[in-house]
Amino acid sequence: MLKIGDNLPAFAMENQNGEVVTNESLLGQKTILYFYPRDNTPTCTIQACDFNDNLENLNDLGVQVYGVSGDSKTKHTNFINKHNLKFDLLVDENYQYSETLNIYRMKKSFGKESMGIVRTTIILDEENKVLAYFDGVKVKQQMEEIHKVLK
Repeated sequence: MLKIGDNLPAFAMENQNGEVVTNESLLGQKTILYFYPRDNTPTCTIQACDFNDNLENLNDLGVQVYGVSGDSKTKHTNFINKHNLKFDLLVDENYQYSETLNIYRMKKSFGKESMGIVRTTIILDEENKVLAYFDGVKVKQQMEEIHKVLK
C-alpha cells in the first residue's frame, strides 16, 4: 500500500479515447487518481458526478482528476456521455495497475466476498509523490477529505 511521500509507481493506461496517459504525463500538476469498481453502478455514478460537480474548484486549486477502473474504453465513453463527465477515465486492463497498488483485492460487498477494486483515492503532488491515500473511500465524505488535504 502506498504511503504519504511515496513515489507513484510507473504506469501507462489508455483513456476513453485511446490516448495513453502515463505517470510522467502527470508531472507538473497535482493529480487525483481515484479507483472505482465499475461504470454506471449507483455508488460509482455518485462518486463520478461528485468529482464532476467539484471539478472547476479542483482545477482552480491546480488539480487534475482521473478515474480508473477495469472497464473498457467503450464503457468509459458511455459513462462519460451519460453523465456529462468532464475528466478522463483510464482503462486498467485486467486490473494490472490496481493489483500493483494492492487496490484490486478480496473485498466484501453485500455480505459476499469477491475480487475487485477497493474504492481508493490517491492525491499526488507535482512530482508524483503521494500527498494523501484514502483506502475504502466513503463517497459521501470524500470531497471534504480531499479539500482538507489541498488547502
